[in-house]
Amino acid sequence: MKALVFDGELKLQERHRPKPEKGEALIQVLVAGICNTDVEITKGYMGFRGILGHEFVGEVVECDEADWVGQRVVGEINIGCGACEICRKGLERHCPHRKVLGILDKDGAFAEYLTLPVKNLVVVPESIPDEEAVFAEPLAAACEILEQVHVGPTQRVAVVGDGKLGQLIAGVLRLVGCELAVFGKSKKKLRILESFGVGTHLLALK
Repeated sequence: MKALVFDGELKLQERHRPKPEKGEALIQVLVAGICNTDVEITKGYMGFRGILGHEFVGEVVECDEADWVGQRVVGEINIGCGACEICRKGLERHCPHRKVLGILDKDGAFAEYLTLPVKNLVVVPESIPDEEAVFAEPLAAACEILEQVHVGPTQRVAVVGDGKLGQLIAGVLRLVGCELAVFGKSKKKLRILESFGVGTHLLALK
């Protein structure tokens, strides 16, 4: 298969198709998204070497659990060890020994195929096209904020940054009904938020 590999520099290479281990599925990648984390990895972040990419939509083509074959899926990117105390509490996303798709010790989605544990997969409804479903991973990160911090309708909240994740976070927070303001450097991106009734502030560029 073809894969975009980072080993100090980006290279398009021919790689062997990965073989799923027990409990994993082999997934043919249909769409992959480029995250700023991918860009930062090429600058040295996490010291990662391998196939980049963690935002994807794919189709299961091989799996021990036959019901998964043919399903269109997205996936949780954190792969816990399953044995430590944190994993046993159901907090595998925070496992100190975890692998992370395309970021830490696990080849990612900028390839024709990838593997992930079946328990990490989520089926994409037929009504959601690939181009929207590919945002599932960053949208999940935005939604997790409300799992970690209580935000009520009487609170004032500021989001610093008007990029993709900032836009998604603002979209989630506005549903709470809080007084929301987004600070950013792009008039174009801020106008998108304004069209949804979000208050914005343009930061001065130096």
